[in-house]
Amino acid sequence: MKIENHLLVPSSGSQVSHQLTNKTSGQFRDSLPDTVVIHFTAGRDAKSSIQTLTDPNVPASAHLVIGRDNSITQLVPFNTVAWHAGKSSWADRSGLNAYSIGIEIDNAGRLDKQGEEYLSWFKKSYAAVEVFQGIHRNESVASYWHRYTPEQIEIVEQIVRLLCETYGIKLILGHEEISPDRKIDPGPAFPLDKLRNNILYANRQQDDPAAFDPAGQTTDYPTATVTAYQLNVRSKPSANSDLVIEPLTKGEMVQILETKGKWSKVKSCKRAG
Repeated sequence: MKIENHLLVPSSGSQVSHQLTNKTSGQFRDSLPDTVVIHFTAGRDAKSSIQTLTDPNVPASAHLVIGRDNSITQLVPFNTVAWHAGKSSWADRSGLNAYSIGIEIDNAGRLDKQGEEYLSWFKKSYAAVEVFQGIHRNESVASYWHRYTPEQIEIVEQIVRLLCETYGIKLILGHEEISPDRKIDPGPAFPLDKLRNNILYANRQQDDPAAFDPAGQTTDYPTATVTAYQLNVRSKPSANSDLVIEPLTKGEMVQILETKGKWSKVKSCKRAG
């Protein structure tokens, strides 16, 4: 695939179509967009979600919808503000529509187990092979979720890489991160941390190890993104231990040096010490 005039152009074998809607807020300001926000549709299928996102009576839109049949439907050009984020904030920004491209993935979201059935909110039953059990990043108890197809995940990664190359994307976020009090998408079934680490940070670590290690030492330690608004870093794995640096903030990268239980020994990718 490639992007021409802010629209996806299909390559051999890809299924790209355009159903453009005028539900936008005009073009992005200069040097934007710089963020991608990942969503699930929580709908019956891609077709019904596209109908909703293009319905003039529904105050919502998005740039792309990725179907479970590997289809890619573009609804808004990439240089134009869509209405996908709603009330949202990240770091010192609010209203993420003005900064971000929204990708909707056809997925039913959270499922409710009733007997041997796994039911969506619209009462469609899913087979066990389509179900993922995991803990949401904003919760503490495991629940059931509709699985994404491997092809959907691969398509999203291909598109996000292309967006990064074209627009200089700096952040890849989930709707659940920018609106944690009201949204749960894309949920634990989507490998969000792996996606952004692979796209945004893996190449940077290879090209410039010092960007990850303030001491200038190359390591093989995995990286992670701080998702809490503040992350306290203590001298020992105890809530009563002394703080060793100012709290890390949401969006900062750390290297995970060691993990024991629910505690991890980390090294900030931006701060020495």
